[in-house]
Amino acid sequence: MARQIPLERTRNIGISAHVDSGKTTTTERILYYTGKLHKMGEVHDGSASMDWLDQEQERGITIMSAATTCFWTPSNVPGAKEHRINIIDTPGHVDFQAEVERSLRVLDGAIALFDSVAGVEPQSETVWRMMDKYRVPRLCFVNKMDRQGADFVKAIGTMRDRLGANAIAIQVPMGAEAEFHGVIDLVAMKAIFYTSEDGMDYEVGEIPAEYADAAHVGHHELIDAVAEYHEPLMEAYLEDEQAVTSELIAEGVRRATLASGVQPVMCGSAIKNKGVQPLLDAIAAFLPSPLDRGDVVAADGVEHRAPSDEEPFAALAFKIQRDPQAGPLTYFRVYSGTLKAGDRVLNSTSGKSERIGRLLMMHANNREDVTQVYAGDIAVAVGMKNATTGDTISTPDKPVLLENISFAPPVVHVSIEPSTQADQEKLALALAYLVREDPSLQMRTDTETGQTVVSGMGELHLEVTVERLKREYKVSANTGRPQVAYRETITASATKVEGRFIKQTGGSGQYGVVYIDVEPNPGNGFEFKSAVKGGNVPTE
Repeated sequence: MARQIPLERTRNIGISAHVDSGKTTTTERILYYTGKLHKMGEVHDGSASMDWLDQEQERGITIMSAATTCFWTPSNVPGAKEHRINIIDTPGHVDFQAEVERSLRVLDGAIALFDSVAGVEPQSETVWRMMDKYRVPRLCFVNKMDRQGADFVKAIGTMRDRLGANAIAIQVPMGAEAEFHGVIDLVAMKAIFYTSEDGMDYEVGEIPAEYADAAHVGHHELIDAVAEYHEPLMEAYLEDEQAVTSELIAEGVRRATLASGVQPVMCGSAIKNKGVQPLLDAIAAFLPSPLDRGDVVAADGVEHRAPSDEEPFAALAFKIQRDPQAGPLTYFRVYSGTLKAGDRVLNSTSGKSERIGRLLMMHANNREDVTQVYAGDIAVAVGMKNATTGDTISTPDKPVLLENISFAPPVVHVSIEPSTQADQEKLALALAYLVREDPSLQMRTDTETGQTVVSGMGELHLEVTVERLKREYKVSANTGRPQVAYRETITASATKVEGRFIKQTGGSGQYGVVYIDVEPNPGNGFEFKSAVKGGNVPTE
């Protein structure tokens, strides 16, 4: 099967933010407007398609990153062609930041969501640093503009102050809180009015008079920020401002975004179905394709692989998920070449060769079988028994080793034991599966206490792990504080410590006096030196 969408119209993006900023709700709206879903799911009632895990639906939070694919034809460009958008919806809770880390490692662009009231929050900073680490170009979306206390300008100010971002508005809201009813596009200088409750219908018209001054100021601030990245825009702006077209500005925004010199800021309310279609247009217009990101560099810093179907196959496994029927599912991002179901590949990290049984495209927990995947795709392989997170998969005759994924070490530890003796073996097996799936989860046996200790990123992380043991693996386990094997040592010197031995059983009896000097001996264990001169003291 030939490639359907060319690489230049492919986008691999992630949606990341602080917990409860509206990531999953925004993803649900994107899938609805692109036709992937026919009914919008809601996080608060457990119907969101991207939160498929039972605990996600019960708790109303995202625990595991979920991948999906949708298609969008930009509505703001006449004659635009369809784009393929691969999306990974990530958790916002700090306990599950490993899911964000491994997703950003394989993505080309990202959307950073912010609450219109709170602006930048603690996990926003963590996610932003991860995006900087992997040099991921990003769009910013100020969500929840319908909330009491929503302030678009203040939210942008927090991005600049706390993140050091060069955040530049490419939209301004019309109204706020309950009065929020649309947005103004500062690139095209047009207003977008929403005319239906589900946000599917909207009109593009002239900017209302009461917003004209704010739009004019924002328009010029935008041009000032991006003109240096696009010379034709700079020349037109300096010579004749009337010659500046929306196409020139859009190209300037794109180049500035790809260079990570500017972070364009948009706004809307996902739960009220406003501002999502312009966000989709911006993903297609401003975020990079795999071609824009260029060659992927091997771990040795020498070898390169171009993002092309003609290159030898190279991919990075970024997630392992266990399926009770199919076995391990290996999520991977293809950087170069193509792969067919049934092909043999080399795990360059472990040096082992494996056969790909099936290839899947995922929509959260739903699967679609495909026969072939191409450069730039995010797909799932069935049948790889030895792959782990961060492994490089390549063609056996042209192997390459890509840079691995690093994770923060776990910080919270609990002891764990099965509720019944019959579950002892099942617990060890289940924990081994979970540790393989989740690189931020670690398991060890304390050699001194004999306890099994599980380590994670926080109390919620470990609580979810224990609940998954119960639900998915039918293993009931108890947790508690790990025992500590206390040790004592000498911290100061003591001299002439006297010991006397007196034993009288008739006759001459036994009598002895010993003086001992004791001092610390760090790092060298115990040393015994006899300083007895003459005398009759046994050496043992």
